[in-house]
Amino acid sequence: MLDHTHQDWRSKAAELTLPSQAFIDGKFVHAASGKTFDSINPATGAVLASVAECDAADVDLAVAAGRRAFEDGRWSRMVPGDRKAVLLKLADLIRANLEEMALLDSLDMGKTITDASTIDAPGSAHFFQWYAEAIDKIYDEVAPTGPGDLALVRRVPLGVVGAVVPWNFPLDMATWKAAAALAAGNSVVLKPAEQSPLSALRLAELAAEAGVPDGVFNVVPGYGATAGKALGLHMDVDCLAFTGSTATGKLFMQYSGQSNLKQVWPETGGKSPNIVFADCGDLDAAADMAAFGIFFNQGEVCSANSRLYVERSIKDALVEKLIERAQSMQPGDPLDPASKMGAIVDEKQTQGIMRFVEEGKTSADLVTGGDRVQINGKGCFVQPTIFSDVAHDNPLARDEIFGPVLSVIPFDREDEAVAMANDSIYGLAASVWTDDLNRACRVSDRLNVGTVSVNTVDALSAQTPFGGMKQSGFGRDLSLHSFDKYTALKTTWIKYRA
Repeated sequence: MLDHTHQDWRSKAAELTLPSQAFIDGKFVHAASGKTFDSINPATGAVLASVAECDAADVDLAVAAGRRAFEDGRWSRMVPGDRKAVLLKLADLIRANLEEMALLDSLDMGKTITDASTIDAPGSAHFFQWYAEAIDKIYDEVAPTGPGDLALVRRVPLGVVGAVVPWNFPLDMATWKAAAALAAGNSVVLKPAEQSPLSALRLAELAAEAGVPDGVFNVVPGYGATAGKALGLHMDVDCLAFTGSTATGKLFMQYSGQSNLKQVWPETGGKSPNIVFADCGDLDAAADMAAFGIFFNQGEVCSANSRLYVERSIKDALVEKLIERAQSMQPGDPLDPASKMGAIVDEKQTQGIMRFVEEGKTSADLVTGGDRVQINGKGCFVQPTIFSDVAHDNPLARDEIFGPVLSVIPFDREDEAVAMANDSIYGLAASVWTDDLNRACRVSDRLNVGTVSVNTVDALSAQTPFGGMKQSGFGRDLSLHSFDKYTALKTTWIKYRA
């Protein structure tokens, strides 16, 4: 794939058969209402497919299929080694269809084909494999008791897990939820974002090919206000895992209280700070990663390092380096391997980003970017944009823009930097750049976030939990800890004759 040309990718895209129906109980089906919605390529404005618009009736069918599958044990009581083998096969199938999976995400939401084919699609296969390999390695417990008593504490699957995922990493976010939930033995009803449903539908088809039984993995594309709300309010959904905006996460918490008190695990918004101290030993590396931290995936990342706090003595030097990097990362056709940035997911998101930019031009120092552009006369593209000397209370530094917009804020003292970094409703991630080990540990301890990356940005792996604090939510994806979301602790106490 690394040697594919722009034309190669365009040719492969033209040959794709795009999934468009819901996947319920092991087969593709139309929405019960017959309604569809258009999946649009944000780079061109072209309609990719008319996708089944699921609503409450379809969610009912999917949940019922998931419940039947769970109760009869076709997956929930499958021998762990057999369940492991199925998910390992799914990982292999994702790798075998890597180009297709990458193209679906690139076409659907605008990310570069380079990122989709080298990060997202391989990442999905890796996470399925990782959770598959964990299935037969997680042990239950025996609690300490006296003679004549045996207390067994087991992790048992919850039942039917609803998963509502965002559009910025369509395949990976579906995987982060589904891989752990399926590995634990649950049935899953997944609602992908309406902007990017295609890769989730293909994933369900591959899961069936791998041997995931009918009814265990269902995908109901549709709108949040209908299909998403129906999952949140459903009386037979045992758990709802959500990644998306803070406002929507709060709605799902309300839906739980209005229905069956289902567990809700929200991973929501972010406005992550990146703190660069003057004792940072490699300013070029800090500039490289600061640019990556805000411009990767067009800035459409919940943990994007969008607030850059720089010690005043090095601010000008770092900003100059950042300008150079931004100017070399201009957006282009997502299917062109030479493109460093792709398209913004849709027109609504593009206009929202540009409102922040236009307002920012009146209140901060725009040092590069700031324009919406077109590629071949079309598309939703925004230049990498940097504002310098942003006031800490400026909306540029307070609100989640979810686009390629960086706010640079100078500071003079460590305490000042930490106070500003923590002065946010969000607490998802943060980065710290320093060569002083004492400072690295001290500042990391004081930052109220889920992940602190020292001398890098946005570090994550299958082995470490990802999630936040405050209004970034309390859900955790990745690592063995994510099994906590999808299992319940069940005690069986046995009296025996000692």
